[in-house]
Amino acid sequence: MRILAVDAVCATLAGCMTAGDTVSFKASNPQQQALMRDGQPALVSRQKSSLVLVRPASRQFQANGRPVFVVGINNLSRQPVDFRVAQVEAIQHAAGSDFEMKIVTYEMLVQEEKNRQVAAALLTGLAAGANSYSASRAGYGSYTTPSGRTGTFYSPTAAAIAQGNAAAQNEAMVAATVESGQRNMAALEQSVIKDNTLMPAEWYGGQLHVAPPTDQGGAQKSYTIIITVGSDRHVIDVAQGPAGA
Repeated sequence: MRILAVDAVCATLAGCMTAGDTVSFKASNPQQQALMRDGQPALVSRQKSSLVLVRPASRQFQANGRPVFVVGINNLSRQPVDFRVAQVEAIQHAAGSDFEMKIVTYEMLVQEEKNRQVAAALLTGLAAGANSYSASRAGYGSYTTPSGRTGTFYSPTAAAIAQGNAAAQNEAMVAATVESGQRNMAALEQSVIKDNTLMPAEWYGGQLHVAPPTDQGGAQKSYTIIITVGSDRHVIDVAQGPAGA
């Protein structure tokens, strides 16, 4: 099932880092049930045509980082229903006011990863250039004779060995940079929730990334995630605060 695959790759993404806050859910109507799944809080919300299961993607969220949830959706109707990420809302409640929390879409995450790869490529290029320059100077040396005479020399063999080692190291650095980028892209493709039409009885799920809630001076943060599936609206109340608080 896709939802299980999402759990398996969760640790590869930044949003799954462990340190900081934990979350809890509160059932807001009789059609919801707050429960525990494998030691983690979760909430099941059932509406006329759909069922939604939400739980945190990791046991703790990075402090002041993006909350990431695993969302599972089941089409209970006999007709196809649409899920659109653009229809998902997140609203923080603080000081008697409501504030929008941006939903970070798959496309946004891909662009961030592309930007990260460009920066990584530049750093790799700088490191490779420095490595090559150092190798180019490896064949040169100096000497001092017993009589005190000094001079310089050049060893083609030493230079060739150093340049060969530098080329191999540079190739390995570039390959590692490319491999890391491809791995991160594959993880995003496999794990992040996207627009989807659910056929009757079909399950679909993925990670939902949300912009960080505004810090409340270390106090608990309260927000609501609204997940629309077809004509159903699932209102998920979340409380987030420091672990152990």
